[in-house]
Amino acid sequence: MRLFAGLNLLEGALHASSQLAPAPTRPARSAGRPAVDRGRPPAPVGEPVSAGPSLDPVVDARGRERLWTGPQGAVVAGVFATAFLFAFESYAIATALPLVAADLDGLSLVGVSFAVMLAASVVTMTVSAPWCDREGPTLPLLTGVAGFVGGLVVSGTAPTMELFVVGRAVQGLGSGLTTVALYVLVGQAFDERVRPRVFVVLTSAWVLPALVGPPVAGWVAETAGWRWAVLGAIVPAVLAALLLAPALGTPGAHADVRLRPRRLLLATVAALSVLAVSVAGQRGFALWWVALLTALVVAVLVVPPLLPPGTWTGRRGLPTVIATRGVVSLAFFGIEAYLPLALVEHRGLTPTQGGMFLTGGAVLWFSGSWLAANVPALADKHRRVRLGVGLVALGSVAGGLVLVEAVPLVLLVLLWPLAGLGMGMATSTLSVLLLETAPAGEHGAASAAMQTNDAVVQAMGLALGSAVFAALLTRSSETAFAAVLGASPVVALAALWLSGRLRER
Repeated sequence: MRLFAGLNLLEGALHASSQLAPAPTRPARSAGRPAVDRGRPPAPVGEPVSAGPSLDPVVDARGRERLWTGPQGAVVAGVFATAFLFAFESYAIATALPLVAADLDGLSLVGVSFAVMLAASVVTMTVSAPWCDREGPTLPLLTGVAGFVGGLVVSGTAPTMELFVVGRAVQGLGSGLTTVALYVLVGQAFDERVRPRVFVVLTSAWVLPALVGPPVAGWVAETAGWRWAVLGAIVPAVLAALLLAPALGTPGAHADVRLRPRRLLLATVAALSVLAVSVAGQRGFALWWVALLTALVVAVLVVPPLLPPGTWTGRRGLPTVIATRGVVSLAFFGIEAYLPLALVEHRGLTPTQGGMFLTGGAVLWFSGSWLAANVPALADKHRRVRLGVGLVALGSVAGGLVLVEAVPLVLLVLLWPLAGLGMGMATSTLSVLLLETAPAGEHGAASAAMQTNDAVVQAMGLALGSAVFAALLTRSSETAFAAVLGASPVVALAALWLSGRLRER
């Protein structure tokens, strides 16, 4: 699940440039377009979103910009290095965590160490949005990378599990700032023709660590110790910062934007609810269900004001772009979280074989992103999203078919990767649409809203699934797996309905 969660949170968010092209001119938002942050003044008609240094891309014989050569070469290198940083860290922590828990006697805090990073990032996403829109992405990005590295140092040198968790929280604070700032930067650095190809680079930066990261990180942890496996992520962090440094310096579009205390309070409460949902969903203490329900209610109350109005009710345009991404991701992760275990329990596969079953989804995710960026027949973005979501719905049927013994395993091997193909196609396109539909100068606010919605929807959905699975497991394994695996196609159909509302009428 780690690969796909990382891809979803960072797809379209980790981008950079060595020199910025002038951003496209956009009119002020229309009366029918909901604002991401109420009370924010629109950009004057015809005012550029940004005015960075000019960029002269290298163009091939077909008139197509070449990403890896010329001034854009450092841009793409920054994209790859930054995404690789997050991917490498994710696999290093996951691989080394058993050794960390044993060495620091902190098995009970393993779940918290993951949840606290996600929760902390929700707060700084909200902080980063107005900061980027007011002053540009430079300071938020560099502050975020510094915080992320600082968290690695704290975790990698922690003498206790409690301090290790503190380091993870600091990492989350840094990652929240960075993802939003980089999203703003890509909106300014690349025009809409190039952005889909940048997403392909981003996806490849996650697929590579997914295939080779765990054995490498495991070898480092076993031979040199888990601390070096954690601290090793500092190297790509510094490299990414160096590659991004020449690209920074673009001004913000709204000099008078400020972070309102009420939004910061709501974001903090939302973060605490995400943390509570994640921890309670593990059912590790008495009355966990009370904590889970309370956290869910709190999240439902405090999260919508942080999103564009109508996000959770399917309003057309930007709200539906954000909602569709959150729902289709939940459908995919809902299957991916239980599929290996179901294959082991009901099809007799080994744990290694069950995990390898997901590799096809990883490869096809990259393929979906590539197809979205390069196939002329998929030029219509809205239809492309619908096709991608439809493939996720079709591929998710593989989860329920695991329990049907008459269905040959080879059919599941062929069916499940379609979900990965659809996710690559849909999520990269939704990221492009987010930048296109966000009001002028509000890429930061829109990015923060998308990342916050992704985090909350996935945390709530997976925690509820975990609770339902545990409750039904007392009856039978088949019933428990049927409930969680059967729910995902239904969620995917809901995402398919939402995808039909992407166009603004």
